[in-house]
Amino acid sequence: MPKQATHATAPPRQRVILAGVDTGQDHVRFDVEMDELDALARAAGCDVVARLVQRRPSVDPASLIGSGKVTEVSEAARLNNASTVLTLNALRPRQRTNLEKLLGGEISVLDRTVVILDIFAQHARTSEGKLQVELAQLKHQAANLIGARDALSRLGGGIGTRGPGETKLEVDRRHIRSRIELLEKQLDDVRTRRREQRRSREGTPVVALVGYTNAGKSSLMNALSGSTVFVADQPFATLDPTLRKARLSDSRDVVLADTVGFISDLPKELVAAFRATLEEVTSASLLVHVIDASNPFWERQRSSVESILKDLEAADKPTIIAWNKTDVASAHIGGEGIAVSAKTGAGLAELRAAIENAL
Repeated sequence: MPKQATHATAPPRQRVILAGVDTGQDHVRFDVEMDELDALARAAGCDVVARLVQRRPSVDPASLIGSGKVTEVSEAARLNNASTVLTLNALRPRQRTNLEKLLGGEISVLDRTVVILDIFAQHARTSEGKLQVELAQLKHQAANLIGARDALSRLGGGIGTRGPGETKLEVDRRHIRSRIELLEKQLDDVRTRRREQRRSREGTPVVALVGYTNAGKSSLMNALSGSTVFVADQPFATLDPTLRKARLSDSRDVVLADTVGFISDLPKELVAAFRATLEEVTSASLLVHVIDASNPFWERQRSSVESILKDLEAADKPTIIAWNKTDVASAHIGGEGIAVSAKTGAGLAELRAAIENAL
C-alpha cells in the first residue's frame, strides 16, 4: 500500500490575556493603546482570549494590578486555558516576579516591550536586522535581570523566546555585557559600510519615508517606484531598511528609503539598536511623513512620529506630509500636505511634484 502523505501540524498558538491599568489621565488614549496591544499580540502569533482593565489612580508598586484584579486574571486564565498575561503598562522585574507568584507560578507575565521585541525577532531577515534585534533584546534583558531567571526557565516557545535564545537569556550580566559590546562593534561596522554606500549615492537625493507602523509606507514606496516591497496589514511588517530608485520626472531620480515603522513609546532599546538603520532618516535630503488618513487617531500617531524624529535629531528636516489611504479616509485632512492613495494611485503625481519642488 502506498504511504499516506503526512502533513506537519502547526504548533498551537499561544493563548494570552491582555491586562492594563488605566490611571485616568486619558481614557480614550488608554483604550486605543489596549487595541494596539491586541494587534501587536496577534502580529506576534498569539490568540487574545480575554482583556481585563483596572482603573485606579496609580499602578500597584508590588504587582502592577491589585489583588482583586489578580484573582480575576487568574480565573480568566483558567477558563480560557491561557498561558500568558501581556500587560500594557511597563513591568518592573519585581512586579513581574510577584505577579507570576500570585497567579500560581504557571502563567508567564510579559509586557508590551517584550511583545514588540518579539515581533522584531520574527521579522528580522538580514544579518544586520538580526544583529539589531539581538542587541535590543539583550539590552532589555540586562535591565531586567532581577527575578527573571525563574520566569525564563519555563517559557518554552512563544513570545519572549525568539532571538538570542533561552541559553543566552540565562547568562549573567557580565556575559550579556560582553555580548552587547561585540554586537555594538559589529553594528559600528555596519554603520561605516552604510556611510560608504551613501557616498556612492552622492548626487542622487535620498527621500526617507517615515510614519507610524501600518501607515502604508511600503505600499507607497511600491506605488512610487514600481517595486514589490513586502506589504502586510500588521504592525512592523517592514523591519530591514529598503532602498529603491524612483523617477520623479524626465530629469530627476531619487532614492526612496523605507524604514521601520514607529509606534508610541517605542522601546528605547530599539531606538538605540536601530540607530544604524535610522541613519537613513537622519541623512536623507527630505522626509515624507506618511499618515494613515483613515485612522481616527491619526493625530496621536503623528505626534508620536514627530517625537521620535526629535529624539533622532531629524525633526528640523524638510518634510512633506502624505495623507495615505484617502480611498477609505474618514479623518479630516487639513490644508497641508498631499492626499494620496497607494492603493488606487490617486495623488501620486501631485506627491512626485511636491517632492521635486522641495528638492
